[in-house]
Parts: sequence; structure tokens; C-alpha cells
Amino acid sequence: MTMIHRAARLALGATAGLALALPGTTPASAATWELRDFEQRICVTPSGGHPGTYFIAAVVGTWSTTVQIGLQNLPPGATSAGGTPIPPGSNYPNPSSGATTVNGFVQISIAPLPVGVYTPLLTASDHTETQSVPVTINVKENCY
Repeated sequence: MTMIHRAARLALGATAGLALALPGTTPASAATWELRDFEQRICVTPSGGHPGTYFIAAVVGTWSTTVQIGLQNLPPGATSAGGTPIPPGSNYPNPSSGATTVNGFVQISIAPLPVGVYTPLLTASDHTETQSVPVTINVKENCY
């Protein structure tokens, strides 16, 4: 009887191992893509703000659902209409130059702000995982 139980456990273990190795069985939490950080920054004057600009997004790797791009933690008075959705696909850096294709843009309008440094988050989400990188809004009297 012990030999039968041992054989059954081995068969069950082998079946479970095979199922994990099959394509499409990657756990939902294991991202196959990454939002790249380009250390983006913009400088604006306190009285002027900036009526309309954008930050860029580059998602690299492979994804099977649409990736939504957006901004969080905006400074007071700033607004964003959101970003361009990135349809399912893949994006990889150029092997010879290392350059990465930008595949998303997020619009932002910056209202006049007190002098300071503001750090909203550029986000990308495939509805299973959300990744974010900081972007910098530097408000100072002279940007030159």
C-alpha cells in the first residue's frame, strides 16, 4: 500500500511541475513588463505654470492586456487628462544602441505654484500590476 501512495505522490508532483512549466501558467503577479524611469523633469516659473505639456512613458517587455498610463500625486491645481493606452504587445531596447521606444504619453497642465520641487508619479497598470516612477516639477523664479 505504501508503494502505491508513493507512486501517486510522485505522479501528482510531476503533473504539478508540468503544469507550471506550460506557457500561460505564469502567476498573475509576475510582471513580464517594466515601466522605465527616464528621470524626467520640467521647470516652470511660479506665476506662469505650464498650460500643457506631457511626460513620456516606455513600457518594455511583453504584456497581453492594455497598459494604462497616468499621473498620481499631482501638485495643487495641476490636472491631467490621462495618457495614451498601450495596446497588448511587446517593446524591447535596440540591442546595438540600447535605445528604448517610447510607447506612451501623459498630458499634464501645471497651474501657478509656489517655489519648490514637486514629485508626482508616472504610473502604468495592466490591471494586475501597477508600476510607477517619479517625475519632477521644479518651480523656481528663473528656469534658465
